[in-house]
Amino acid sequence: MIKPERLHIGDTIAIISPSWGCAGTPRVLWKYHLGCQRLKESGLNVVASPNALKGTAFLKDNPQARAEDLIWAFENKEIKAVLAAIGGNDASNLLLYLSAENIKDNPKIFCGYSDVMALHLFCYRAGLMTFYGDNLLPTVAENGGWHPYSRYWFEKVFFDDSAIGEIKASKDWSFSTDNLTNKSYKKTYMHNNGYYYVQGKGKVKGKLYGGHGDLRTIKNPDGSDIVHREDMDGSILFFEDIPEFCSENYMAVFFDWLGEKGYLQILKGVIIGKMRMQTGFEAYAERIRHIITDKYHCPNLPVMGDLNFGHTSPMFILPYGAEAELDIDSLRFSILESGVV
Repeated sequence: MIKPERLHIGDTIAIISPSWGCAGTPRVLWKYHLGCQRLKESGLNVVASPNALKGTAFLKDNPQARAEDLIWAFENKEIKAVLAAIGGNDASNLLLYLSAENIKDNPKIFCGYSDVMALHLFCYRAGLMTFYGDNLLPTVAENGGWHPYSRYWFEKVFFDDSAIGEIKASKDWSFSTDNLTNKSYKKTYMHNNGYYYVQGKGKVKGKLYGGHGDLRTIKNPDGSDIVHREDMDGSILFFEDIPEFCSENYMAVFFDWLGEKGYLQILKGVIIGKMRMQTGFEAYAERIRHIITDKYHCPNLPVMGDLNFGHTSPMFILPYGAEAELDIDSLRFSILESGVV
């Protein structure tokens, strides 16, 4: 994997809207500026890509303009990192307009989560290490402040070229949904009980790969699957999704897909993000064990849940293709290399 250069104080980061275009709407623009101010407090200059703030209607109808923003950000030599404003539901429509050469010939930090996954998978195929992590609006611009845990990992991963190291659980977490229009709204945080043992044994190493449930469905412009067998082979798969939609049945369908495709049998391990539910993780764990162990006979595959990434707050950052280690016996997870050079 090609690693991008690390950030330095004074570098410029570009904000793009690769999916939902709400950042530029009047009711949300204040939150965009709040997020920019937070990034400036971390020593960065912030610019918007040419189309990022043109609003939901324009960006929905013009996927090519969204793709042009991504290309612009990568080809612009003054820009050192690219951050998605928010997710959405149609970033895959950009793939038709992208070129792998634009990406790999101009390697730089690219970060975002949720629907941004489609672009990460494109970059992964091009050979560039990108990052499943903070978006501007739901994470950096959180009303109560950029959570210290999220901010720590943002600065550690992007400003530091040493190994990322062990990722410990945050002290608190929130399953509250984001509010993009209410300036007085603040999330409610609760005590974090740490990581959850699902199944398996031992200590494994593998490259990081994953995202959310649309790994099953996203296609390349030619109609082929965007996920290949070699992507899963020897990987530690990370998985999360919008908790309101990620029911126990949804989780079971996803893991059954992994088994049907033969991916469970070649993975090194699995880590799962928080489900943002007060009911706990055990009901999910039972369904996962039923699929992995009972149906596909992989009882030793290490699976750990309740990690701080994805559609909850706070979050750490996952570099695609980086070597990681999962020690299921001690419930420890580490990223063994840097994400930047």
